[in-house]
Amino acid sequence: MKYTRLGASGLDVSRLCLGCMGFGEETPGIHDWSLDEAASRPLIEKALELGINFFDTANAYSTGSSEEIVGRALADMADREAVVIATKVYFPMRRGRNALGLSRKAIMAEVDNSLRRLGTDYIDLYQIHRFDDRTPIEETMRALHDVTAAGKVRYIGASSMWAWQFAKAQYVAEANGWTRFISMQNQYSLLQREDEREMFPLCADQGVGSIPWSPLARGLLARDWEQSTKRSASDPLMKERFDEARDRPIVERVVAAPIVGATRVGHITDAVDALEVELTDDDKAGLEELYTPRSASF
Repeated sequence: MKYTRLGASGLDVSRLCLGCMGFGEETPGIHDWSLDEAASRPLIEKALELGINFFDTANAYSTGSSEEIVGRALADMADREAVVIATKVYFPMRRGRNALGLSRKAIMAEVDNSLRRLGTDYIDLYQIHRFDDRTPIEETMRALHDVTAAGKVRYIGASSMWAWQFAKAQYVAEANGWTRFISMQNQYSLLQREDEREMFPLCADQGVGSIPWSPLARGLLARDWEQSTKRSASDPLMKERFDEARDRPIVERVVAAPIVGATRVGHITDAVDALEVELTDDDKAGLEELYTPRSASF
């Protein structure tokens, strides 16, 4: 396994982060393709065996059971100080007017709920799952600073927003002496490259690490176009985000690539092996040649 610093922070993480959205007790209509605890544990064990120390989940994944499964497995299989646990906040976990978003009330409630489900005293990387345009950014950043100062969170990160929104959040934190984001988890793949325009240059300038999600475009880049899976057959976002006429020619050019979100042990071993793949300039040009501008999707 190869390791890297996350942005300009001092946090060392494996070059592959195991996405844990596929772990969770089945809930009708919500991630009904996910693996239960018995099926999830061998994947987490294999990831640890191969040197992966970075695990990413969210409170909203399978209505909290992903956090529970990941927390119990890591408690049984790893030294807590040897692993980096990341989770997220934004989507509603209960009914009520203050369930959604990044208000101080929501953040203070949900960080404690995530800690309880994960069975840990602290979260290594606490990420905002989306930008909340209903809440003043000052309120959100102060709340994130306070949970960090309280020792409940070690670092904070962001996910899926416009570059100007991310820049504004970082400015507010800097201006007030509050905790700044060290990472950006954004959608990025050969089928969605819009963040190359502004977000990646912003992150490079600010020393922010990138943790791309959906690097295989919900699996499209790892299988024949006609092939479907249980997830793709039930995922309403597939048709919204991808178009056969535009994207199929790109898919047909793809060579071996890492799979980060895993539902089989082989996905993890393939992903680790992919770290040794070196693409030539001609390979890269061929893969990138057919891309056309499209709307960014969060």
